[in-house]
Amino acid sequence: MNNKFRNNRKLYIGALITGMMLFLSVIGLLFTPYDPNEMDSSAKLAGISLSHIMGCDNFGRDVFSRILAGLGTTMTVAVGTVFIGIVLGTVVGAYTGYYGGRLDEILMRFNDAVLAFPALLLALVLISVMGPGKYNIMVALGILFAPGYARIIRGEFLRCKNLDYVQSARLMGASDMRIMFVHILPNTFNVMLSTIAIGFNNAVLAEAGMSFLGIGVQPPDSSLGRMLAEAQSYLFLRPGYAVCTGITIVLLIIGFSMLSEGLENNA
Repeated sequence: MNNKFRNNRKLYIGALITGMMLFLSVIGLLFTPYDPNEMDSSAKLAGISLSHIMGCDNFGRDVFSRILAGLGTTMTVAVGTVFIGIVLGTVVGAYTGYYGGRLDEILMRFNDAVLAFPALLLALVLISVMGPGKYNIMVALGILFAPGYARIIRGEFLRCKNLDYVQSARLMGASDMRIMFVHILPNTFNVMLSTIAIGFNNAVLAEAGMSFLGIGVQPPDSSLGRMLAEAQSYLFLRPGYAVCTGITIVLLIIGFSMLSEGLENNA
């Protein structure tokens, strides 16, 4: 067990950090010590105390409560983004990889064109058209993440579609849909796990970046990126506000990064 842990410690450490952050995000969605949007004029920029373990922001709102709520919002956006990207990418990748032909050529060239542009830049364009907001971010990022998933799924379908178990399913009269989504798709899960973890990592970064710029999650919803933007004006007066928010974002990124690397090494 020690050798196994030493050889793939990133998987265990990443899973531990990610699990802790997921647990806190669920708590943030269900319960916070204070109302994240409740303002107390007497507690503006208050320091750390027993009643406010991370202090208060410039509006007198409890920082710990807002971080919990912001963590819940960020993880909600990440889950929605990855789900939309996986569904779209799986459908496109499965059909192009299994059937090939002209449809494959057309969709993959479009896929390559989308992947050639920075995803965050395209997301900013889509958000400027669709408008800011939590759900619009999910849709925009999900659409932009789909080509990456589609390419991986396509590669796995190209690899698997002529294997013996697929040929046996054809001889037994299984339909193409059953072969694609019952026989081949489950065999792509090991490869997709690390890609999904990377997708969560990228979704967290993208959401935080857009919210930091003011075009992501909008008030009254809490957002780690927006909190970091607000905290920069008080960096020297109340550094704990920015530090606590920044550490939360960094832990999320480190957790998902280590988890994806560990899963890739374990594949």
